[in-house]
Amino acid sequence: MASSDSVDTLLANKDGLEAFRKFLKSEFSEENVEFWLACEDFKKTKSSTKITLKAQRIYSDFIEADAPKEINIDFHTRNHISQNISEPTLSCFDDAQRLIYSLMAKDSFPRFLRSNEYKELVKKQQNRNQKRWLPFL
Repeated sequence: MASSDSVDTLLANKDGLEAFRKFLKSEFSEENVEFWLACEDFKKTKSSTKITLKAQRIYSDFIEADAPKEINIDFHTRNHISQNISEPTLSCFDDAQRLIYSLMAKDSFPRFLRSNEYKELVKKQQNRNQKRWLPFL
């Protein structure tokens, strides 16, 4: 079972993130990490105009029915976001982001650890002798 520390470490590392995205793309689920990254970026937004614009973009890209990169979240969470999207707050996607993070940690991450993308990443890191950021090896 993957610890959340390992997933956090992976997502915070440029090469790790790139390998994980490549793997998710091969599984047709890269929208999960894209949504997670969009939420991380959104939470750092300072200007209220940008908050509204970014929230609308996240909503139309990932949340609304038939969105081009629609994420797999339950009706209740999707509905709650839909009801509040007209006046978005920095925490308006938190529940959805938690669900998607959990899905990646429990579902995608263990499969990633058995993938070729992961094996290539390990080789690359060993060549650079940077094993320290991979606590889940």
